[in-house]
Amino acid sequence: MTPRLSFRLQREIERNGSSAWLSAHGNSGPGSSPFSPNSNDHDKARHPLHPLTGLHVYGLPLLRCRNTLIPPQFPSAWIFFQDIAPSIDLLRPLLPHCNPYLRSLKVDCTRLDDSSLDSLLHPSLQELCLRNCADFSGRLLSELGRTCKDLRFLYLSSVAEKRGRSVDVLHLEEMLSGCTQLEVRTLILMFDVSVFLRHSFARVWALASPKLISLEIEYISSVMMTELLNPAVGLHQTSSHPWPSVLPNLQKLCLSVDYITDTMVSTISKCLVSLTHLDLRDIPIMEPRMAFDLTNNGLQQINAHGKLKHLCLVRSQEIAPTFFKRVNDLGILLMADKCSAMESICLGGFCQVTDTDLSTLDLRDCRNLGDEALRAISMLPKLKTLLLDGCDLTDAGLSYLSKGVMNHLVSLSVRGCKRLTDRCISSLFDGKSNPELRELDLSNLPNISDAAVLLLARSRILISELRMRQCPLIGDTSVMALASMQVDENTWCGSSLRLLDIYNCGGITQLAFRWLKKPYFPRLRWLGVTGSMNRDAVEALARSRPYIHVTTQGEELGTEQWDNMEDAHLQDYDDVDEFEEWLLGGGGGEGEGDDDDYEDEEQDMSDAEMEDAVGHES
Repeated sequence: MTPRLSFRLQREIERNGSSAWLSAHGNSGPGSSPFSPNSNDHDKARHPLHPLTGLHVYGLPLLRCRNTLIPPQFPSAWIFFQDIAPSIDLLRPLLPHCNPYLRSLKVDCTRLDDSSLDSLLHPSLQELCLRNCADFSGRLLSELGRTCKDLRFLYLSSVAEKRGRSVDVLHLEEMLSGCTQLEVRTLILMFDVSVFLRHSFARVWALASPKLISLEIEYISSVMMTELLNPAVGLHQTSSHPWPSVLPNLQKLCLSVDYITDTMVSTISKCLVSLTHLDLRDIPIMEPRMAFDLTNNGLQQINAHGKLKHLCLVRSQEIAPTFFKRVNDLGILLMADKCSAMESICLGGFCQVTDTDLSTLDLRDCRNLGDEALRAISMLPKLKTLLLDGCDLTDAGLSYLSKGVMNHLVSLSVRGCKRLTDRCISSLFDGKSNPELRELDLSNLPNISDAAVLLLARSRILISELRMRQCPLIGDTSVMALASMQVDENTWCGSSLRLLDIYNCGGITQLAFRWLKKPYFPRLRWLGVTGSMNRDAVEALARSRPYIHVTTQGEELGTEQWDNMEDAHLQDYDDVDEFEEWLLGGGGGEGEGDDDDYEDEEQDMSDAEMEDAVGHES
């Protein structure tokens, strides 16, 4: 009779539409579900009954199927209730206690209480999520410890919040001591744990599984959290009672507290040696005193073990207009010194922290940082250096910078922002010259071509460092454009570049080396090229211009060896530059011209020597 009851359940669901349904999948193969109306007794004899891998319950029409049973021959490995809060009458037939296969259970417990515990708690459970447990008492915690000893994931919310329900620290103790296998990726207690006696609360956490790696608590006082990790700070704790290490392998901690204080931050940083993710939020009801507030000194204690990757410190004004008034720019600077390896930082409520002195912003490898972030960055009034390597930026996003920060930016790096194209140059400069920009890194941009460099040359910006390594579409035309870039209306002395990195650019040939001769690039001191294809040309260039430091193995170019004698090797060249006319006129073609067109009688290296070098490479 049991399979027939299950068949009736499916028919009832089909009759009420798709808003209520069950999904049942076994090992019998497609079309051979034991609930299928086409299955007959012969099929059942040939295919033994297998446990279900899962059961979904959606919608309210299913509530009418109270007398329908899921047979014990078809136990489910996971059961998720979505969009409904089941009653015990619905829950009991769906969760037979004899199901040894149940691994995951997620239930909205709005209509349940302690009488439902026998149906909810199964020894086989590894993942348990119980929401809205306001009608349960502390017995829920005790039974969890007694029954579900193999839990890996536990989420509890609103426990005993209904009037008349009680929860004691002994209940918490039984849960923590019982769930010894809590290798949980997350233990989430979404209720006010300050209802527990303060000192007893700290004591029972010594029983927590050392395998715990993630903990989230909806509300706890800062004093309770501090004493949990280091009971020695408590008023009644004596040093004669040694305390075992608490939560030694915890990696993620998320707390909502009454006040974020120096003492709590320092204790967390020192005691949780494996911490990589720290999220602290407070909602003060009044302006905190010095002893219950965060100061510059507390910020210096963050990341004591150097493993922190994500940090969030937020003070809410939901109840009272309170802020972190004892933290200023100096505190943020001192914290930043220990947080250089972090991947994300979120700060809120720091009213004394300003951006007026922010001159350098390093956002390298913030891969989730996109265009909208540039809108805020563009408003920084004194920003000089901006590093955006590896960010998820587009040409349109860079246009935000042109409307603000580009007017005073000295150094910009967009290395590895692979969504950028040639249009990023016009987005950055927006047809206007930026007299301040001196350093630009366009390396590892697969969609940047010679057309972008031509736009840059026409902008007449006095760039001294230009990096374009690993750009496959950059070729000889870019070198020619840079060599002939006019930076002054009245005089032309060649490019202002002192550093040029074109290592491993796909279109660079021997022709480019002719534009690296005198009189071009008179100020150049550092040059990065690919030496394997142009060895002889590189050696000939090094002999003719010994003051240029040429690298050919992909080394990052540095400026520490530059001197201040930028005009030491400059001469007055009155020769008319053919490429200047081509550049300004917008015509010409790559590679045009004969070798004899570029003769220069004043060069130290003879044309014959260069001819031999290029000919040998060819």
